[in-house]
Amino acid sequence: MTAAPGVVAVVGEALVDLVQAGPEPRFDGFVGGSPANVAVGLARLGVPVRLAARIADDLLGRRIRRHLEANGVDLSHAVAAREPSTLALVAIGPDGSAEYDFRVAGTADWQWHDGEVSSALDASVVAVHSGSLALALAPGGDVVLDALSRARRSATISYDPNCRPLLMGTPDEMRARIDRTLALADVVKASSADLDWLYPGTPPEQVAEEWLERGPAIVAITLGGDGVVATARAAGVVRSPGRAVTVADTIGAGDAFTSTLLAGLGRRSLLGAASREALHRVGASALGEVLHEAVLASALTCTRRGAEPPTAGELAEHLDLVAE
Repeated sequence: MTAAPGVVAVVGEALVDLVQAGPEPRFDGFVGGSPANVAVGLARLGVPVRLAARIADDLLGRRIRRHLEANGVDLSHAVAAREPSTLALVAIGPDGSAEYDFRVAGTADWQWHDGEVSSALDASVVAVHSGSLALALAPGGDVVLDALSRARRSATISYDPNCRPLLMGTPDEMRARIDRTLALADVVKASSADLDWLYPGTPPEQVAEEWLERGPAIVAITLGGDGVVATARAAGVVRSPGRAVTVADTIGAGDAFTSTLLAGLGRRSLLGAASREALHRVGASALGEVLHEAVLASALTCTRRGAEPPTAGELAEHLDLVAE
């Protein structure tokens, strides 16, 4: 698997997940945050990636930096924030699903100022990914959204709402934020859990098709163990089944999907503003191949505790096994 040409920039939070370990009141710490997870996933797949994040100079922030740098994520555009690091407390259900609680008041990730993002989005960037809390929380959410709007002139825009109901207000408020972002986005990924909160009772296929009409080239809705359903302008509705695995937890599974989706589009020369028309014309066969890879990466991540996406070598090995 070869690297995508050009740099992918990811904008958003990098925090620490404290994951409940067993029945006792003990937690294990993992670096997380949906955008940070996407950046690590891209780096492990051999994609040049930089993360625009606000990382504190505290004990947790230094751990975050070490983890990201060890995985090959470029932090030269990260802000050395004065505010403390964000914490997510995570309980794991019997099926491996994750339930989140957060400590976000006054923390570093949401305090973006004008100019802090734009330096990361230079002419070498072919795609920008953002979403989750970074686009939803004040005061920084509007700063990030404005940066995406400017970056769209030269880069593909990727978006994952990654809804966290505890922090994102009402579904009506979040739908309004999503509508603004869909107008900018080329590639959109969401989960069935997101849609259950946003549009209860509405089939994922219907939401995907409605979102596609707002402007994106591809909308993919992950369905947990049932794989993914996606829709694209030329390809129509494309599905890829889930992979049966023993689930440790689901932390970072959707982020691994996003990383692999972007890496796959990059290898097919479908990233960058100059490739926007080609992205809108992507066919069912090519999209199906990319979705197949992304579902497998997501499944492999579920077999490990914390957000631990596969490397390019691991993904290629398992793709070969599936092909056999």
